[in-house]
Amino acid sequence: MTLDHVLTEFSDRTTVPATRMVITPVEGIGEVRSGDDLAGLIGRACGKYLRSGDILAVTSKVVSKAEGRTMPASDRDAAVEQETVRVVASREHAGGTTRIVENRLGIVAAAAGVDASNTEDGTVLLLPEDPDASARAICRRLKQDLGVDIGVVITDTLGRPWRQGQTDAAIGAAGLTVLLDLRGTPDASGRPMSATVSAVADEIAAAADLVKGKTAGLPVALVRGLDTLVTVGGMDKDPGAKALLRPAGEDMFRRGSAEAFEDGRRSGTKTGYNAGYDDGHAAGYEDGYAAGYAAAAAEARRRARSTGSR
Repeated sequence: MTLDHVLTEFSDRTTVPATRMVITPVEGIGEVRSGDDLAGLIGRACGKYLRSGDILAVTSKVVSKAEGRTMPASDRDAAVEQETVRVVASREHAGGTTRIVENRLGIVAAAAGVDASNTEDGTVLLLPEDPDASARAICRRLKQDLGVDIGVVITDTLGRPWRQGQTDAAIGAAGLTVLLDLRGTPDASGRPMSATVSAVADEIAAAADLVKGKTAGLPVALVRGLDTLVTVGGMDKDPGAKALLRPAGEDMFRRGSAEAFEDGRRSGTKTGYNAGYDDGHAAGYEDGYAAGYAAAAAEARRRARSTGSR
């Protein structure tokens, strides 16, 4: 079923439940190359279907391609190093070394997000320079050209601790709420929720990937039915996808298990050495004090005997 058929059917319904959502792949964008007008390509592919309240999920690879974030595959290791802020975990295996790192965007990902899939042979792609800015640029352009207030989510595939497989998540966003704070809202039983903050931008990214896929050449999906998440007129004040990054002080799993163990071992060794030094110093002080006291007492007794003999 085409975009035209799906969205026409959705729009023609007179009673649409508030929870109904339709996600449709956008066809006709084609291969994106460095310097291409990505917002223009998206607008031409789906502009006549777009309406205010829609959300576009855009694969980060086409953003990176348009922005010229391509490097030769021979420079992959240098690219990973360039993008890395800190290493979270590193594992050797038969195929080489896998490094989970925090990149300059604050995103924790394998190889800093540097990827060789869905790009020309002999090249790798880096993540967009500033995915939130890229999302804002697409929002502004489509508002200017088509007069619509929409949300844009820039998506990328990430692994997850504790779970197998990968899923798409939001690495850039504009024009929509990325975190829906439900704390204090009554649940279905009337009890106020105390901890629930839904990462709705990540949920949109993951759902959109079900129709975009990895091999079909469909880098954009149109999401309709989540109008309440679109922030009309507040795009420049939106925190973007950066709001999804957990602050370091709240991160309970900031290091890989083997790395955390090694950190603890080194810290314990150092602390134990310092404690031993301090204990030795204290013991030496006490021994020296006792020896000095005994020597002084012996000298006093000697003098007393010398005086008495006169």
